[in-house]
Amino acid sequence: MSVVAPILIGLVFITLMSLNREPHRRRFNAVFVAGAGAAYISGGGLGLWELLFTAVVTFVAYRGLDSWTFIGIGWLLHTAWDVVHHVKGDPIIPSFHDSSFGCALCDPVIALWALTGGRSVIDHVKNRPIGLRRHASPSRRA
Repeated sequence: MSVVAPILIGLVFITLMSLNREPHRRRFNAVFVAGAGAAYISGGGLGLWELLFTAVVTFVAYRGLDSWTFIGIGWLLHTAWDVVHHVKGDPIIPSFHDSSFGCALCDPVIALWALTGGRSVIDHVKNRPIGLRRHASPSRRA
């Protein structure tokens, strides 16, 4: 599996999430990480551990309704769960053997963004200075 594609997927996710304004962006991401926490529940191959993991991530996601830090923690927990599934369990997408590995590469990209405050990358690009403006230099005398 390509390492680049999952990272690009994480960056696209961040860009799309940046279309939402705060506090909706944070709350939507909390719900999203809760859903990601339940992604393996119907076929991850780890039995009751799947339920326990889902319960932990649900609590973290609930705390994420008011905290980007908890959303980042939720994505890091999911990263660890992806690694466990890649090594011991079933992949997140059964027809793609390395899908859990790809997810384990994508999730930390999203976690890093969340842990730094989940700011809109679109607003950042719009508001950054285009560059240093060049001032006309005084004419040189020959």
